[in-house]
Parts: sequence; C-alpha cells; structure tokens
Amino acid sequence: MRLRKKPGAPAKIAEYSQYIANTPEEWIGKWYDRFKNDYPIHIEVGTGKGRFITEMAKIHPEINYIGIELQESVIVVALDKLIEEKLPNLQLLHVNGGSLTQYFAKGEVDRVYLNFSDPWPKSRHEKRRLTFSSFLKNYEEVLIPEGEIHFKTDNQGLFEYSLSSFSKYGMILDQVWLNLHESSFEDNIMTEYEEKFSNRGQRIYRTVAKFPKRK
Repeated sequence: MRLRKKPGAPAKIAEYSQYIANTPEEWIGKWYDRFKNDYPIHIEVGTGKGRFITEMAKIHPEINYIGIELQESVIVVALDKLIEEKLPNLQLLHVNGGSLTQYFAKGEVDRVYLNFSDPWPKSRHEKRRLTFSSFLKNYEEVLIPEGEIHFKTDNQGLFEYSLSSFSKYGMILDQVWLNLHESSFEDNIMTEYEEKFSNRGQRIYRTVAKFPKRK
C-alpha cells in the first residue's frame, strides 16, 4: 500500500535533530556518547508509528532505545510521540534497516526487535524479508556476542519462514509462542498493528532467537 506523504514531514525531521540523527553514520561506535550514558542499546527495525518503542523507553529508563524506520510519513508520527514525551533514552533513525552496519559498530547493540514486519509473501521477494539470511548477518554483526532477536508477527507464513531461517543460520530458538495473547507471557507491549489484528481475533506469534557464540 502506497503511503501518503505528510506535508511538513522533512522540515520537522530536520528541525528535531536532537531526536533524529540527521547524519547517523557519524555516530557509529559512539551512540553511548549521544545518549550520554553507557546503558544497553536496544533497536527496533521497522518501528512504524512508534508506539512499541516509546512505551518500552518509558517503562525501561535504564535502557537506550533506537527506533529505525524508512518511511518518512510514518516515522514523523513516531517523532510526534517522542516530542511529546521527551524521553532521553529514545532516538529515531530515518534510514534503511538493511544497512545497520553503516550506523552501528560491531557489538554496539544489545538486542534487536522485529515487530510485524512486512511478510513479503511472494517467493521472488524472499530477500526483502527482515528475517532473510542477509539481514540476520547484519544483525549478528552489530549485536553483542550471543545477542538476541525478539520477533513478533500475526502472519503464520512469515513466522514459520522465520523460525526456519533462524534455525538454518544456526541460531538458538530460546522461546516460541504460537498464541501470545493466550499465554502466560507478561508485560507485553502492543504495537498499533498488534492491537488491530488481536481485536480481529488473529493469533499473535512471538519468538526469541539467540545467535550462536562466535568462535
């Protein structure tokens, strides 16, 4: 679905550079300096309108969060939330999530969140899925040793594909939920999509996958 452009979005993104790094490549290896602390860094690739990452930052002030979103008309909505909340432990990046190694040094990130990523259901689009092997390689590069991916989706096909992709890459499936909202999982923060799909009675799938220890 083609997204409508939001008038004034580029200007707002430029104006609030304290929340969105306009030249993020300059902060590679120095994100602790930007946050002015040495807390763990968790990133969300495909942060959308920012509900999840904003709520996580509010609940966990002892963790630094970075929301990554390519769509300008969407990230500006997340920016509005951040401007209102003024959270010192949250930053946004208006960049392509497939280029993480351009913005983060090796081992600079402690955790990756993938929430309701585009399923790209056609076989010819497999390489665009955020759990394809080339993306996993990028995540592994920027994550700490034995770093984790926390993955949620409503799409059963994408979930099954992702479990297989994680396994083929040699990752350890630490936990798997086939119906998250009917489980005993606590403190779940819903995204906008998650709330919509859940209200329709759709299952929500979740897994935590850990990279193997580097040799």
